[in-house]
Amino acid sequence: MTTLHTLNQAPSNVNLMQSCVGSLQPDDTLLLIEDGVYWLLNTHRAKLPAALKIKALRLDAQARGLTPLVSEVDLIEMDEFINLSVLHNKIVSWF
Repeated sequence: MTTLHTLNQAPSNVNLMQSCVGSLQPDDTLLLIEDGVYWLLNTHRAKLPAALKIKALRLDAQARGLTPLVSEVDLIEMDEFINLSVLHNKIVSWF
C-alpha cells in the first residue's frame, strides 16, 4: 500500500517533519505544499534523507520565490497533485 504524504509546514516545525519522515515507507511520496516548500532550500533539504521521493507544488514554490533556487525536486502542477492522490492508496496530511 502506498501513501501520499502532504506537508504544509515550514522548516521551523522540525518535529513535524521528523514525524512525517519517520512514517514514510519506501514507495511513499512526500508532497510539499504551502509553506512546506521552504524545505526545498538547500540548507533545509540537506537535513532530509536523500532517498525520499519528494515533489512540490510549483505554484506554491513560485509564490514564495523559490523556483529559481530549486533543483533535484519534481515541481508539479495541480493536475499532477490530483493524479498522485488517485495513484496512492491513502493520503496523510501533516499540518
